[in-house]
Amino acid sequence: MNNNINIFYKNHSNIYKVLLFIATTFLIVFLFPKSGRFKYNFEKGKPWQTENLYAPFNFAIKKNKSEIDKEKELLKSQSIAYFNRNEKVKSSVFNAFEKSFSNVFSDSIPNYNILKEKSSQILDEFYEFGILSENIKLKPEKTVIILENNVEKETANFKNLFNQSEVKSTVENELKEVFTPKEINSIIALFFNVIKPNLTYNKTLTENVLNEALQSISVNRGMIEKETLIISKGEIVNDNKFQILNSLVNEYESKDWTKSNYYWIVFAYTLLVALALLMLLLFIRKYRIDVFNNNTKVTFIFFNIFVVVLLTTLVVSYKSEYVYIVPIAILPLVLKAFFDARLGLFAHVITVLLLGSIVPNSYEYMFLQIIAGIVTILTVSELYKRANLFISVGQITLIYIIAYFAFFVIHEASIENIHTQTFVLFILCGLATLFVQPLIYVYEKLFGLVSDVSLLELSDTNSKLLKELSNKAPGTFHHSLNVANLAEASANEINANAMLVRVGALYHDIGKMKNPTYFTENQSSGINSHDELSPKESAQIIINHVINGIEIAKKNNLPDRVIDFIRTHHGTSQVYYFYMKEKANNEGVNIEDFSYPGPKPFSKETAILMMCDSVEAASKSLKEPTSAKIDNFVENIINKQKDEGQFLNADITFKEIEAIKKVLKRKLANIYHLRIEYPE
Repeated sequence: MNNNINIFYKNHSNIYKVLLFIATTFLIVFLFPKSGRFKYNFEKGKPWQTENLYAPFNFAIKKNKSEIDKEKELLKSQSIAYFNRNEKVKSSVFNAFEKSFSNVFSDSIPNYNILKEKSSQILDEFYEFGILSENIKLKPEKTVIILENNVEKETANFKNLFNQSEVKSTVENELKEVFTPKEINSIIALFFNVIKPNLTYNKTLTENVLNEALQSISVNRGMIEKETLIISKGEIVNDNKFQILNSLVNEYESKDWTKSNYYWIVFAYTLLVALALLMLLLFIRKYRIDVFNNNTKVTFIFFNIFVVVLLTTLVVSYKSEYVYIVPIAILPLVLKAFFDARLGLFAHVITVLLLGSIVPNSYEYMFLQIIAGIVTILTVSELYKRANLFISVGQITLIYIIAYFAFFVIHEASIENIHTQTFVLFILCGLATLFVQPLIYVYEKLFGLVSDVSLLELSDTNSKLLKELSNKAPGTFHHSLNVANLAEASANEINANAMLVRVGALYHDIGKMKNPTYFTENQSSGINSHDELSPKESAQIIINHVINGIEIAKKNNLPDRVIDFIRTHHGTSQVYYFYMKEKANNEGVNIEDFSYPGPKPFSKETAILMMCDSVEAASKSLKEPTSAKIDNFVENIINKQKDEGQFLNADITFKEIEAIKKVLKRKLANIYHLRIEYPE
């Protein structure tokens, strides 16, 4: 039982990675569509590249959206409007007219009978179909059906129906050639008193009938029988063939699959996703072993990949045309900010390959996103500078637009019907990519990581910890500033992370705050605190500044990447002065009592700090420095560290070490340059 526990404890990190790998694989597979996927790729206007294609089963040819829209517009233009007519209104209006006419006109006037007959004819004309109760705007040729008690009575055109506003103009036109203006005005006034609308627009029935007609539109325009030749090899995929092939794809992917088919599809997707994630893990293990050994960082990478797949799946499920609004470029941006460009690009490519299984036009999508990822890695640098991010996002958006334009022209052979709304999606995608700044801040808090933005904040010498260092150990603070300048220049020379190494240099000696007077740079009074201690005790105080620095850093929540500089800046070297002093009195001295606990530097940046720290500290002992003295001095110190194997764990080359030597020699020569003494 104890053996099993020990084995589990020793391998708990690898066990965690296996569980994380399995969990991420199944979560991504869960998001994928579980239908079959058509095995051929084709593009409109391009030749069919594979063998002759025969229909594998009977299927209907689907109409495209434009065909269905045309049918809908035709139905809407040919639809019928329904009106309810009150049959009692007409008789009551005519009765009122008979009574009112006798009261308004005297039967003694010459045209009494003609006027009455003509007025009755006009009234008959108004009520032949009816008068509308509201002002309805329909096309004059629109067919209308008039209902009485929900029974169809008459069919007419809308122009045959009258609005109340038309009464005056109609009466004037009918009577102006026969009767006087006074008589016409009297008739108009009479009509306005007796006429009542009898037609009401039945909007509900009209819309219901139209909706039924729209729903009855067939989405199919024909059938393809099984074993029918669909397209031959080399044949151009024209509009008709493209629609038939799309119909086959839709039918194939919406086909009802048996449980056995379903499980095979899930199994196949699991293999593909697992293979992609395994390649990512192997890449990290081979090229970024420090990241591989840190479970938090591996979790962070897998988490980001899953979030990108989740967002893309949700957008595709809602509306696949919006797939380009998902800011995929955030993934390489984030990974570059926390790790490096190579890891960011590799993870981005793996993610895009996974997304190829769920997005439409997968080749076009993958090409666009991989190109965008490459541009992101090449253009985005120094994220803490806001202008750089805006410029890079602009370049990424431009690349999206150019690549999409090229694909569209290849497909359509013209730019007449180019989808400008897709360009708007790219612009929105670019704006969403700017969200990377607050996202990096959130990730720093959630996962305890550090980015260049945080490093910029930590490099502020007015920060609480550095101000405390300058107050308690001013000599150490000044030494740290000098080391930071040397280290930054060296890092720039070999393309290392200059911001990281500068911050590491500023904080590498904060442990000296605990016993500042035991370090020569802080001894301003001329009294040496070591005079009262044995060499072994003195060495222990010197060595403990590393441990004290780690404790202070953790107490002040410094990131692990900065603490690594405190831990490694002396490697496993010895406090040589006190070792030799003890050895003079005791031949049996144990050198381990005078050695720093390590570890040795394990990155370019920590190796740079070790070199710069040793050179800057020892340079204080130079008397009457010359160029030759400085050159020999730098060579001796760094060669000694190299001979002791201090750089064996760091991924730094001999060529880079030589380049750093040159930088240090040049910088020290500038610092110790002797001025010409002018006569007084």
